Amino acid sequence: MFSKACEYAIKACIFVAQSSIRNERVTPKQIAEEINSPVAFTAKIMQQLVKNNLVSSYRGAYGGFEIEKDRVAQISLSQIVSAIDGDKIFNGCGLGLDACSESHPCPVHHQYKTIRQDLQKLLDSTNLKQLALGIETGLSYLKT
Repeated sequence: MFSKACEYAIKACIFVAQSSIRNERVTPKQIAEEINSPVAFTAKIMQQLVKNNLVSSYRGAYGGFEIEKDRVAQISLSQIVSAIDGDKIFNGCGLGLDACSESHPCPVHHQYKTIRQDLQKLLDSTNLKQLALGIETGLSYLKT
């Protein structure tokens, strides 16, 4: 459903949020190790997240990535998905057709529309703080 880059971005944001809640910054290498992603690919994803103002980047001895504590609860999964994959998942065709609409639907248009709306609600209503706290309490995990 999401691109591999988007999956990594979501996991990276959750890890950065966890660390930020503990007042810690994390390096691309730490993030890559935590989410099982290549370091160079992780760095590229993190640049995109910084560019979209979802994550902050700091240079120097105490540098790394962080999310301001008060912003952790304000960043939704839909913002991360949009930053990495764009909005195609929210308004694109389920079969990938260029010309699919209410007036000219593909064979799965109406079923996919419902799924897409439910997914939008889920991603809009889920924030990084919820997910980070779920991992902290052991209710969920990032690594297998």
